[in-house]
Amino acid sequence: MIKKLQTPIIIINFKTYLEATGKRAVELARKAEKISLGLGVSVGLAPQFTDIASVAKAVSIPVLAQHVDSIQPGSHTGYILVDAVKKAGAIGTLINHSERQLKLPEIDAVIRITRKKSLVSVVCTSNPKIGAAVASLMPDVIAIEPPQLIGTGIPVSKAQPEVITNTIDLVRRINEKVVLLCGAGISSGEDVMAALRLGAQGVLVASGIVKARDPSRVLREFAESTKI
Repeated sequence: MIKKLQTPIIIINFKTYLEATGKRAVELARKAEKISLGLGVSVGLAPQFTDIASVAKAVSIPVLAQHVDSIQPGSHTGYILVDAVKKAGAIGTLINHSERQLKLPEIDAVIRITRKKSLVSVVCTSNPKIGAAVASLMPDVIAIEPPQLIGTGIPVSKAQPEVITNTIDLVRRINEKVVLLCGAGISSGEDVMAALRLGAQGVLVASGIVKARDPSRVLREFAESTKI
């Protein structure tokens, strides 16, 4: 059973794409598991909240939530409780994705809750300054994602490599242990290799795999690229 995130890591954000909703989420998860176990490369999955339980039951690779709120059990209709995603089978959660942004105090509160509940915190940051601020909060993972490049197919490793290198430099001055990922526009094995060469320890990807005509082929290319 591979339930922990190991580097290099590929995290696939299912977002709310129909290609990764309901039964399709489980199908994609099984394809990812086959490649992960077959190649010995760590792959994590972030399905929609309604699919966490079914995906977690179907595969042995890590499953994460796409977001959680900094609340305690009680009267919070419509919010996402950390305990709920953990019981559903998630081993961690994305935090502060550009499509679900939080203020720094909220990020801090969520990280503290996930730490208390023994869940992995994967915090998305858009620039070096925010990356450094988040690093001081001691998350487990920081994912560098300039929002203007998300979903464009133009990888940050090519369009703005300095965002990665500058973020890594600032973050490492503050936090030597945090795992650093690269996201935004990752769509080929070459993009994955470029991110790793710049110092990232893995990638956060969404449409590049989820909306691909052949997700298995693309993910295999990504996975093989982490070994080169």
